Order: sequence, then C-alpha cells, then structure tokens
Amino acid sequence: MGNSGWWTGLGPRRQILVAVLAIFIVVGISTSGLRLFRGPAVPVAGRPGTVLLVPGYGGPATSLDQLAARIRGTGRVATVVQLAGDGTGDLTEQARVLDSYVSGAIVAGSGPVTVIGYSAGGVIAWLWYADYGSASRVAKIITLGSPLHGAHIAAMGTGYDQAQCPVACQQLAPGSALLTQLAQTARTRPPWLSLWSADDQTVRPPDSARLAGAVNVPLQSVCPGVDIQHAQLPTAPLVVGLVLRGLDGNGVTAPAPGDCAAVQAEGRLGCPAGRRGQAALTQPGGATIDRGAARLLWAVRCSRHVPLLVGAVVTVPYL
Repeated sequence: MGNSGWWTGLGPRRQILVAVLAIFIVVGISTSGLRLFRGPAVPVAGRPGTVLLVPGYGGPATSLDQLAARIRGTGRVATVVQLAGDGTGDLTEQARVLDSYVSGAIVAGSGPVTVIGYSAGGVIAWLWYADYGSASRVAKIITLGSPLHGAHIAAMGTGYDQAQCPVACQQLAPGSALLTQLAQTARTRPPWLSLWSADDQTVRPPDSARLAGAVNVPLQSVCPGVDIQHAQLPTAPLVVGLVLRGLDGNGVTAPAPGDCAAVQAEGRLGCPAGRRGQAALTQPGGATIDRGAARLLWAVRCSRHVPLLVGAVVTVPYL
C-alpha cells in the first residue's frame, strides 16, 4: 500500500474522528504560536491606568486601604499590593511581586499604571522601575515618606544585631549595596512626586525621601507647622489631597503657595477631588445629583470658595 493506505484502511467514522483531531491540533499549535510571538501585553493608550499601592517594611497592606478607597472614589482602579512573606524580605523579590501586579493590570486592559509607595514601598517602586519598568508601562510614581537614601534606624539595627535585622532592614541602611546601586542608576525616571514630613520620627533624616529629578514636596512647605508622623502619612488629609491631585494629568506639579486649606479639604473624607469628585457626589440613598447641583454641593462641603446664588464668592475658614 502507498502512503495513503493507512487512511483508506480506516472506516468512515474513524476518518472523521482523525480529521477532527487533526483540526484541533493545528488550531492549538497556531494559538500557542500567536501567544509566543505576540510578546508581553502593552498598556491601552489613553485609558486610565490602575493605581498600585505598595506598603512599607513589615507593614500590613491594610495600612493603605483607606487611601485606596479614596482613589477608587475618583473612578480609578486601585489595588494594594500584597508583598511576599511578612514584607521584611529581600526588596528585589518584592520588586518582582510588584512587577507581577503591573503585568496583571496591563493584561486586564489597564493603561500605564501609577505606583504609590509608602515608606519602604517607595524603595520597592524605585527598584521595580530600575529592573522592570519602562515609560510605556508606568505613568508616574508617588512616594510617601520613603527612605530612598536609607534610614538611621536600619543602620542601627544592622550594626547592633544583624540577626534581628532582616534582609530588607539591611538593604535600607544608608550606603547599602542596593541603595548605592539604585542611586547610580542612570535611566530616566517617569514623573515622580515625593512627599515627606519633617516631623517623621521613623525615617531619619526625613529628607532621605528627596530624589533628584522628582517633584519633592516636604509637607510643611505646603502647610507650615502641620504635624504629621510617619504612620499618619497614608491617611492625613493633606497627603491624601496631594495624592489625589497628583493622579490627575500626565505629569506631577508642586502645589501652589496658599494651597494648604484647599488641599486638606480635598483630602478629607467625603470631599473627593476636582471635577471627578463633583460628579461622584450623590444624594442620600444613592440618587444621582445633576451636574450643577453637584458642583454647588462640592463647593459647600469641600471648597474655601462658596458660590452664592447671587454669583458672589466668599471665602470661609476651615473648622
């Protein structure tokens, strides 16, 4: 028999079965090939990106839940990253964890993501961008009280008893190999807003959060005399207001002089920021308010400038 003898030797039903199986095999190989050659997913241009919030050293993810909820209130998708282990392990591993969240968000259809790093979470964000980031994948980075050049408390832990100072603790000591390598990274960074408090008693010196090329904002430069400790950074109205403002637009800018009260108002619970915040306000019971009424309600509840029915504008103090 020739090469086709095996085929002609099959009954009609077996011929149909073999043909169907062959089709499935060809389709499966083609689909796999497409997946292999399509490359990594890319963000959807023009679509708002997911906001990924990275907690600090050993800190619970719940420390960022309130900030994440405020961000979701503006219509953005916000996810708190669950770090590996107890959050005190190798920061390079934590950067890989963050990259998995970034990739997952982009595969799900996100635009370029925004990463918000609280405390050591800001170092993780920096390390992630140095190792995995690109201008197409990330829109901006915002850090809150992050020891980007190390913290004295980590140096004390390393010097006193390394057994009591886990890997991440050692990496956060000023002059560590990891921080030195990051400081020497030459690649251009995305728009970056770094916020910190001069009153911070955990990250010392507080201006370890200052980063060359970033928009650096010590909180007391916005609201002189404001007392915000390290643990209060994710929930303080001033910080929340600055973060919500920072998420708007393509870049990041420093607040204007005299913006203290307005920014704090935007950061207070029940006062979502800007036009999206006005649109998000609803009546009791969830009924939607028309645009004009929403603007008036937002102004009364959240703004220093309250438009009166006669068209005048008065300035009222915050209580």
